[in-house]
Amino acid sequence: MKELDEALWKYGIYAKTKHNEVAPAQHELAPIFDSSNIATDHNQLTMATMKDIANKHGLVCLLHEKPFAGVNGSGKHNNWSMSTNTGKNLLDPSKNPRENIQFLVFLAAVIRAVDEHQDLLRISVASAGNDHRLGANEAPPAIISMYLGDDLSDVLRSVMYNEAYTKKDAPIMETNADVLPNFVKDTSDRNRTSPFAFTGNKFEFRMVGSSENIACTNTIINTIVADVLSDFADELEKAEDLRTAAEELVRRTLIQHKRIIFNGDNYSEEWAQEAERRGLLNYRSLPEALPHYTDEKNVRLFGKHGIYTEVELRSRTEIILENYSKILNIEALTALDMSKKDIVPAVTAYIKELAETAHLVKTLDIESVNLPEVELVKKLSNLLACFFKKIETLEKAVMGAKEVEGVAENAMYYRDHVLAAMQELRAVADEMESNMSAKHWPYPSYGTMLFSV
Repeated sequence: MKELDEALWKYGIYAKTKHNEVAPAQHELAPIFDSSNIATDHNQLTMATMKDIANKHGLVCLLHEKPFAGVNGSGKHNNWSMSTNTGKNLLDPSKNPRENIQFLVFLAAVIRAVDEHQDLLRISVASAGNDHRLGANEAPPAIISMYLGDDLSDVLRSVMYNEAYTKKDAPIMETNADVLPNFVKDTSDRNRTSPFAFTGNKFEFRMVGSSENIACTNTIINTIVADVLSDFADELEKAEDLRTAAEELVRRTLIQHKRIIFNGDNYSEEWAQEAERRGLLNYRSLPEALPHYTDEKNVRLFGKHGIYTEVELRSRTEIILENYSKILNIEALTALDMSKKDIVPAVTAYIKELAETAHLVKTLDIESVNLPEVELVKKLSNLLACFFKKIETLEKAVMGAKEVEGVAENAMYYRDHVLAAMQELRAVADEMESNMSAKHWPYPSYGTMLFSV
């Protein structure tokens, strides 16, 4: 990390936070804020530099979102805010957010933008790798929602229903240590299960995958918020009493779009059911989300602001869908190659060794009513027979993809058939691995890869 710091400083990229993360050999780095274009360039340079430095030390920097099943995936927390050209943060609530009408107007604009364009935010983070990550282990689910925290939610509630707002005292942190002084909790602390969380004076969009270019995400956030602010400006510029009109605009916007606000546990099944009742979108995979890029409302949005033409949107959609299918095709062919060339011979050799050991024991008249080797031979033989069937199923699925025309249809086929067949093959392989000695299994175990020095 020290060497990475020095390399990034030479590019003018300054990192503020550096620490180990939850997963083994997982680290977090937070660059200093900058404008969208520069921050995007810095992000790409950072990824390239990480790979180069890892390679120098005989290591590999994995930017895949979910390299290991059951282990925290890797992502990017895209911190986003708005400021004036003189550096004034427009999402700074100040000490009295209830009376800060400027803050409330810009906050309401973001709330409406996120609610109206849930599909585009989901599309901006869609990838084959990120589909594995979303939904658990500090990665939010595919359902878009916004976390504002209890204090700010109380402020907005008072605005919506013209109620008096009383600021609550900040809760005291319980340390259970007599020698430490009391200190208050940060009331803006983010909800780690939320896709779009307000964190003091900015929003943290937590859905972006670790391998992704942040340009698409920030282009979409900037566009959808700019579109709402354009509507707000058209309305407020006609107002005789600006503050009264702004307060009414904020109140109306919050009432219309409050469904997108959720401060609870985004991982819970109850939230998935509640989100469905609220009418929120839930595109669980890339093939479900991407075709909506070219919905009429999105074509109109990007055309209005001169971001993308309809032809460009259709081109982007086709390229991303085709890339998804190609990635799954490569992964499927790799799984087949590993299975047939490495796993099958290894399991066969181990079964043979077990059978010979059991035969030797019987030949020497060693008393044993139930030889464990015999039972293990039976179990592994049955698993190997099942594994052969799963190989055949995956091969047929890969061949079947060649017959599916249309990039959207082909991507959906890969998700429903090829990916499903890979997961079934993997499940049998994992069970065989757990019943074999480490020296016979052809690949390093999780323990060896993640924890051994």
